Amino acid sequence: MAEEALANAVGSVVPGDEAKFKKCDQIAFYRRQKRVHKTQYLPLLDTVVITEEGAQLELQDPVTQVKLLLQVCAIRDGTVRVTINELKPIRERYKVPDVLIGKPVCERLKVVRREKDSLTLGWGSGQNRFRVGVCPFVLEVLCEEEVTVTLNPQGMLYFETLQHPPKPGLSSESNEEEAREPMGLWKETFKQFVDVKANGPSSVGLDFRLHGFSHVYGLPEHADSFQLKDTSEGEAYRLYNLDVFAYDIYSRLGLYGSVPLLLAHKPDRSIGVFWLNASETLLDIRTSVDGLLSTDEGASGRRQVSTHTDLHWMSESGVIDTFILLGPTPSQAFSQYAELTGYQAMPPLFSLGYHQCRWTYKDEADVKEVDAGFDRHDIPYDVIWLDIGHTDGKRYFTWDPRLFPDPVGLQRHLEERDRKLVVISDPHFKVDPLWPLYLEAKQGGHFVKDRAGGLYFGTCWPGESCYVDFSSRKARSWYSSLFTLDKYKGSTASLFVWNDMNEPSVFNGPEKTMPKDAVHCGGWEHRELHNLYGFYQHLATVEGLMSRSGGSERPFVLTRSFFAGSQRLGAVWTGDNVATWEYLKISIPMLLSLSVAGMAFCGADVGGFFQDPEPELLVRWYQAGALQPFFRGHSAICTRRREPWLFGDAVTAAIRAAIQQRYRLLPYWYTLFHRAHTSAQPPLRPLWVEFPGEQDTFAVEHQYMIGDALLACPVTDPGVTEVKVLLPGVGQSWYDIHTSQVFRGGRTLSFPVTLDTVPLFQRGGKVVPRKTEPGSCTADLQKLPFVLTGCAEGELYLDDGHSFSFQDRKQFALRRFSLKQGRLLNRCAANEGQFDSGCTVQSVSFLGVKKRPSAVTVQISGVQKDCAEFQYQLEQHSLTVRGLDLDVGKDWEIRIL
Repeated sequence: MAEEALANAVGSVVPGDEAKFKKCDQIAFYRRQKRVHKTQYLPLLDTVVITEEGAQLELQDPVTQVKLLLQVCAIRDGTVRVTINELKPIRERYKVPDVLIGKPVCERLKVVRREKDSLTLGWGSGQNRFRVGVCPFVLEVLCEEEVTVTLNPQGMLYFETLQHPPKPGLSSESNEEEAREPMGLWKETFKQFVDVKANGPSSVGLDFRLHGFSHVYGLPEHADSFQLKDTSEGEAYRLYNLDVFAYDIYSRLGLYGSVPLLLAHKPDRSIGVFWLNASETLLDIRTSVDGLLSTDEGASGRRQVSTHTDLHWMSESGVIDTFILLGPTPSQAFSQYAELTGYQAMPPLFSLGYHQCRWTYKDEADVKEVDAGFDRHDIPYDVIWLDIGHTDGKRYFTWDPRLFPDPVGLQRHLEERDRKLVVISDPHFKVDPLWPLYLEAKQGGHFVKDRAGGLYFGTCWPGESCYVDFSSRKARSWYSSLFTLDKYKGSTASLFVWNDMNEPSVFNGPEKTMPKDAVHCGGWEHRELHNLYGFYQHLATVEGLMSRSGGSERPFVLTRSFFAGSQRLGAVWTGDNVATWEYLKISIPMLLSLSVAGMAFCGADVGGFFQDPEPELLVRWYQAGALQPFFRGHSAICTRRREPWLFGDAVTAAIRAAIQQRYRLLPYWYTLFHRAHTSAQPPLRPLWVEFPGEQDTFAVEHQYMIGDALLACPVTDPGVTEVKVLLPGVGQSWYDIHTSQVFRGGRTLSFPVTLDTVPLFQRGGKVVPRKTEPGSCTADLQKLPFVLTGCAEGELYLDDGHSFSFQDRKQFALRRFSLKQGRLLNRCAANEGQFDSGCTVQSVSFLGVKKRPSAVTVQISGVQKDCAEFQYQLEQHSLTVRGLDLDVGKDWEIRIL
């Protein structure tokens, strides 16, 4: 029965079988853009108009006389925006709403130079400029007189202007023509599916050259290497949200979510290109060497190689709306993107703990038994999850009356242990005339329609289903209301939500998703906004939980499908992976790609969703998951039970150690999420973010930084006794967090490992706050004292862990630790913070202390206390000061004499 359910779930797909998904040459607009002759648009410089919001001018196709409108603006934080639309479209084209968090504040442009064949515009201090070239049209972005990005360098600007439908019998695509040259202008066929294009061809495309860059990243979601590859051979990168079960690895097929953000990095600059388009999008990448160029005179024979990366963005519809993030540092590029699409939501503390999930826990007794098992085996956890089996006939917002007769009692049982429940809520509604919620949605006009104007019906878990039109504000408001406690019977304030299958997944649809000619509110075809669908369900769910608490409590919602801006709503994960070493290994570059593209709260299903992991693999996956932002164990219905205590004492001990380490480090993780929420710095970082000038870090994808202080290198191969770890930073000290052994940076280290260990190093000069004990859940951590490890500098962020009081009433504390001339100071780092955690610092371990001190003293508010107890270890150069009992929220200092 389990195997039958899984077969139905994945539509008889087997791992690695992607035959039901398109290759690039099966996508009509991609074929058109790749095969047609280039159109050499000419900018009409005499049409330029400068306003407070930027500049605009017309572009003209000299053959067809078609005119486009080019608009450029300089956004105040260091971002350039370029939009291209039809000058006079016969109908409105789709412009992506709700993703940008507000109208960007623009700088006033001025004409710097006007010549016969170019126009140069500057702003601000004049360091950055636009230059429009005339024949052919190019747009250059200059930073400090150097061309950094060129738009349309190879003349690939492509814009299919809207047309009136051909008269019957005069179609531009007769059956004979379509067979001979299937350009898919008004109709496109894939397998048995026919996509009728009511508005005809409307694709857009544009090429970019990134000068001096050969390393590019981002563009999630793909099961591929972290550094994006040259696509000269093989497929383009596809951004089209799809339910791909057991996806192939090292593939450029689009998966569950899409963030059309690419980051480029070289030693002295990081930049980004954000392509704001929600229709199906493809990106070709070419990395080229320009050749050998002579250096300045006097260099006597020295030569250098100049490289560049070419990008070719292609989207099925919409307008061209692109943003160039000028950096120049990685941190600035992250912030520039967040200023456009929003900062990472500040998660409730419990959501950073360990989550236990399975498709599906059988009944209330099963849930209680698993909950008790964690306590029995001394393994902390915070959340247990229920998949579709908890519902009454796969009707969301219901409970199976036989298996879950007392859901409120179950949630109260968990609440007594300070734990939460998460339930699944998918976008499809069972077609059931006797179900009140289905009738409400149907009568309210909240479902997506088919191209003929009737309800769109697709197949998913309940069988025949209708899909909520989340692009409709009215439908989102209705859906959000379903989460109120009086309407969602059996729910409590400790219940949170999991949005799954929201690409949307349609078992009997083209590519297992909704047909592009389905119709949303406002008459927009699904093709225009496909990649936004999951974003909108996520938004509606978050708004529902916010309303449930009256806006006082932070929601937690995990989503499988996402788009740019989803980071401000909650968490994402990498979908239906497989219990193999290859999937464990690929999860790290996938999470790095998500992190640099703004999706900071991300994770992969620990152990692999499908198939049964061997014990060693399970341990290594727990060790890796404990060092990643979202930490959930999850498995399919047809797999063997996988609770951490089912594999023998040695495996249980290793998993327990990994989870306990996660909990002790949660003060550091929580502080990192405060930074993500306020300054867009991701907790998970590629090495080059912290060491931007070190080129040997640029291609590293098996290890990463956690914040600026910890370097993690999870073990992802079986049977190994040592791993190679790149320790960056010549002269930098790195400390093994388990032994305090010091290693010097600027080298690759052969590090011995056993099943019980994973390489984790603390960077010299950084302070990491921890808890003395892991507790049984995050609620316990609020009461436990802190341990500080390191020296020089670090931060600790504190608030109540669950409410919005940190925003509304400034009830938070941000403490900064700094070591100056033998004095470790604890000071307030935010003047507005007002929060008393009641927690103390019990001990401090100083790393890199060269000699034994004569004494260690403590001063509180300028008053010296008794000498502190300390222990010095010469071999590790470590000094541990114990028995402090210092209020973390008060100013104090520790002096090493």
